[in-house]
Amino acid sequence: MTTTTNPPPVQSESTDSLPANKTPARKVLGVGAKHLVILAAGLLMVAPFIWMLLTSFKGLPQLLQDPLSLLPDPWVFTNFADAWNALPFGRAYFNSIYITVLIVAGTLFTTTLAAYGFARIPFKGSRALFVVFLAMQMVPKQVTLVPFYFLMAQIGWVDSHLALIVPAIMVNPFGVFLARQFIMSVPIELEEAAMIDGASRWRIYWQVIIPTIRPGLGALAIITALDAWNNFLLPLILLNSTELFTVPLLLSQFQGQYGGMNYGLVMAATALSVIPMLVAFLVGQRQIINSLATSGLGGR
Repeated sequence: MTTTTNPPPVQSESTDSLPANKTPARKVLGVGAKHLVILAAGLLMVAPFIWMLLTSFKGLPQLLQDPLSLLPDPWVFTNFADAWNALPFGRAYFNSIYITVLIVAGTLFTTTLAAYGFARIPFKGSRALFVVFLAMQMVPKQVTLVPFYFLMAQIGWVDSHLALIVPAIMVNPFGVFLARQFIMSVPIELEEAAMIDGASRWRIYWQVIIPTIRPGLGALAIITALDAWNNFLLPLILLNSTELFTVPLLLSQFQGQYGGMNYGLVMAATALSVIPMLVAFLVGQRQIINSLATSGLGGR
């Protein structure tokens, strides 16, 4: 009796077993095209800033003879000192710094308090009130500018930094929304455990919620600082005394005096006004992106 043996089945080589380096050419071209588009968009966005920096090192003769030249010839490093001394930029820097610091500190406190109430303390009409509060973000500042000015005049805060600091601290719908999203992502079990241990609402807020959402608050602080530092409309309407001017407002006055004469000085002054917030954004950009991406996961 003879036995027959079947030959082993021939395994066909599938496309899934191809090495990872054998990527289809079409996919490589597609990825390369996307990178080229992103690179071109990035260069287009950074081009005005590069032009500003290069122009800030140009002298007046070069600006008059060849205003379209790219590189300074020669490099003039005195524009920054001349721009700083032309107007009281030191005082304006001090005003902007302390106004920004107070607004950031106060905003973090008030927005997290309101956000904790909306996120964790149930009360009748909380959702409707939160929607109405967010609707305030949709109203342009220009619409409420006239009644806001009359209100500040009645209080006596016109030509005072209080008109810039207090309203910014008390009303920040975007900050409340963002802080609420951060708080909603915190597990409720942490608060329940603290309540079992006898912790009050205030202690839970201060010792449980705030330390947990600290990375998100860092992003909110940077966003608030950028908005406070770059605020131009309200200081323009409310401030009259030069010693109270902020950096954007003094920069506008500087451009009115020297804009038609020496663009090098104007660009140097502009670079001086941009540098602090540029450094703050570069330091915290990763935190901003991660926090904004995470904030949408815990909300409902």
